Amino acid sequence: MLPKKQSAAKGSGRPARTDRTLSQLQEAFAKGALKPGLNVVLEERPKRRNDTDGLKQCLAEFRQQLTWVERLDVTLGPVADPVSQSDSTSDAVDPENDFQREMSFYRQAQAAVLEALPRLRKLRVPTRRPDDYFAEMAKSDQQMQKIRQKLKSKQEAMERSEKAKQLRAMRKYGKKVQVEILQRRQKEKKNMLNAVKKYQKGLSDKLDFLDEDQTSSQGNKKGNASQRTKKGPNAKRRYKNQKFGFGGKKKGSKWNTKESFNDVSSFQSKVAHNKGPGKGGRGGKGGKKALNKRPGKRARQKMKNRAR
Repeated sequence: MLPKKQSAAKGSGRPARTDRTLSQLQEAFAKGALKPGLNVVLEERPKRRNDTDGLKQCLAEFRQQLTWVERLDVTLGPVADPVSQSDSTSDAVDPENDFQREMSFYRQAQAAVLEALPRLRKLRVPTRRPDDYFAEMAKSDQQMQKIRQKLKSKQEAMERSEKAKQLRAMRKYGKKVQVEILQRRQKEKKNMLNAVKKYQKGLSDKLDFLDEDQTSSQGNKKGNASQRTKKGPNAKRRYKNQKFGFGGKKKGSKWNTKESFNDVSSFQSKVAHNKGPGKGGRGGKGGKKALNKRPGKRARQKMKNRAR
């Protein structure tokens, strides 16, 4: 089987390097240099080179002889720290300390600004942006529209969540009020039953809740009467009264009063007792119609009997 594997490996086109590594391992194993464990071949790290001459040569190749206004390059160290009153160099800054590193960057930028601004003013270069200056946005309008929509959706979600919180709070408050009302009603009912039992046993001679109901009903009637007096007719009724007149009082117009009861000037006895002209008997109808009155049933029966 082993020769077949070797022939297959050769036929697959593996490089001869694997064979050399295998032979070296076999030789090391025979010499006893191999030890139990994982054997890793360590390659030598490339040495770092500080080729200053090459760097200067590259710098001279791409450097352009331009004025300082076109380059605006300022190379300075960090400005002095006003707190410590000592010039701190880059060696004194701990690179692992984020605060010290950022402060060194800030002081270095501050030193560059203090050096560059007077030179720009001397060259009469404006350093302040005019009020009517409009710069091109770094982001496109489509991107800003997406950001606006995202912010708007976040705001709407926050508003919905606030409304949901308010609704939950209102529901809790409504349930609380409902429970309080039910408890108060149960307490009133219990007090009323206790009062009725005491009244039945003769321990008390009055029922307080009946007096309270009477006073409350009287108060409601007074309130309703005051509302009715204050309310008056509606706007449509007032307009019609103004246009057509009130029309006088309708209800109770035929009721007797003290003055009408004592006033007998229009009383006529003949008319009152059906004794006037053209009046005939109880029917109030005289003349020929009174003579042709039909006889009653019994009279008609007697007339029939006589005719037989």
